[in-house]
Amino acid sequence: MSDPLLTSLLAAVEAAPDDVPLRLHVAELLLARDRGPEALQHCSAVLARTPGDATALALLQRITAKLSGISDTRPLPTVHPPTEPFPMRALPAPTGNDPGAFDWAGAEEQLKDVSPAPAFVTGDPVTEEVERAERPSVRLADVAGMEQVKERLELAFLGPMRNPGMARAFGKAPGGGLLLYGPPGCGKTFLARAVAGELGAGFTEIGIADVLDMWVGTSERNLAAIFAAARRKAPHVLFFDEVDALGQKRSHLTHSSTLRNTVNTLLAEMSGENEGVYVLGATNHPWDIDSALRRPGRFDRMLLVLPPDEPARAAILRGRLEQRPVEGIDLARLVKATEHFSGADLVHVCDTAAERALADSMRTGRVRPLSMKDLLTAVKEIRPSTGPWFATARNVAQFANQDGGYDELAAYLKKNRRL
Repeated sequence: MSDPLLTSLLAAVEAAPDDVPLRLHVAELLLARDRGPEALQHCSAVLARTPGDATALALLQRITAKLSGISDTRPLPTVHPPTEPFPMRALPAPTGNDPGAFDWAGAEEQLKDVSPAPAFVTGDPVTEEVERAERPSVRLADVAGMEQVKERLELAFLGPMRNPGMARAFGKAPGGGLLLYGPPGCGKTFLARAVAGELGAGFTEIGIADVLDMWVGTSERNLAAIFAAARRKAPHVLFFDEVDALGQKRSHLTHSSTLRNTVNTLLAEMSGENEGVYVLGATNHPWDIDSALRRPGRFDRMLLVLPPDEPARAAILRGRLEQRPVEGIDLARLVKATEHFSGADLVHVCDTAAERALADSMRTGRVRPLSMKDLLTAVKEIRPSTGPWFATARNVAQFANQDGGYDELAAYLKKNRRL
């Protein structure tokens, strides 16, 4: 059953992923609706941005307790040393001819009610997902428009992977990773799937909730297990979404923060023997990633993924409208009116316009096709979610581009008179 309130709030989170109060509110609603894994993902995203947030930590405790099947989420009582000796039961008597033998079976039977088996899952869901990973059939040819992005992908990343002998002849070492960055909702995940399809490799998407854990040391173990499973299934593409949450600048973390160890583990795993493992990352905030992750052999290639160009917008709009009753749609005009809209924004435009037509149809009892007026009204109501991202990116391109890593971004901003 659909939930209009949650649907609207989730769309708002997608448009403003850094809005901490909004994410916490959404996580609370998801938890109340028994959607614990989704609530955990949003709570983890908040803690990645504000590690010491007391509200988020309390919510995380409730989520993990519910996911573990624990009904009582009150804080555990403080345990004090007993004032009297702990009552001891007599040990089982030795059995057999050896007077020094110890009856281990008897001891286990006696203590089984004292030390119950831990009520945790025995498998590792993320590792099992890597083991079962599919090989995507989507290719770069299936990505509409974005010719410049696809050309750079081919020359800087895919070409050397397909031609290792020629790459070595030019002193290009195999391996390394690719970091896709840009505004939210612009198709970074789809591009990563297309890269896996081009390489004929398995594909596993790793989210922040698949790695981060409230228990000390577990996040590092999760990362190591993910890479180990990918090496066993090579060729394989590991795609880390929101990698800035896992690879934050250590200078921004306290020395006691457990996230520092997570960053260190990610650095070590990416520098290991990863033949046949291709590591891709996506982020909206590349400037928040630890500089060590950008060194050669790790995310040594960066690719800017911008809002869809005209051919891509036409393909997205056509795909969202062709299965709906429409009438008199001027696709070329609609494409012109949605410049700077992300792919997610375009989907939102189509859904909003469809809601208007559906409301009219329910009032009259007759199906009224979705019209150009509905779509243009939706375009006026919806502002591109890319605006706040470009406002931040402009400052980075202007004042923090000493190494030239954001030259492509600066060129785009100048071309569009944003810089």
